[in-house]
Amino acid sequence: METDTAFREIQRFRQWWLWTLLGGVALLMLVLGPISWGGLIVIGAIAAFLYNLRLQTEVRADGIYFKMWPLHWSFRRIAWSEIERYEPRQYRPLREFGGWGIRWAPGKLAYNVSGNRGVWIDRANGRAVLIGSQRPEDFVRAIEEVSES
Repeated sequence: METDTAFREIQRFRQWWLWTLLGGVALLMLVLGPISWGGLIVIGAIAAFLYNLRLQTEVRADGIYFKMWPLHWSFRRIAWSEIERYEPRQYRPLREFGGWGIRWAPGKLAYNVSGNRGVWIDRANGRAVLIGSQRPEDFVRAIEEVSES
């Protein structure tokens, strides 16, 4: 397997509103008392999970690799032979996929962490994949460079 990458991006859940929400819930639990240690532990575990959750995307000589760690311990690969079409795209995460993360909708799958931009990939098997990116133009440029060489 080729490990030289033409493109690499790592995204994390760092939205201010998410951390404000989690902090607000924890603060309410402390202020409104009595203190629910079990609830605080759950909020802490959710915060730790979200803090460590990351989407890693790579374009390599043999395809597009991505993983949502720690949900995926190894990369998922889309081989060049599986790709019919791809394009940078702006989308509506809530309306089209119901939010962020790993999201399923009829005939399509999304891996996104933040924002509303990514690369749309139509696959030969009929299942489209959207991979969220803060740099979709660079992502597509790397796909073009590697897949055509």
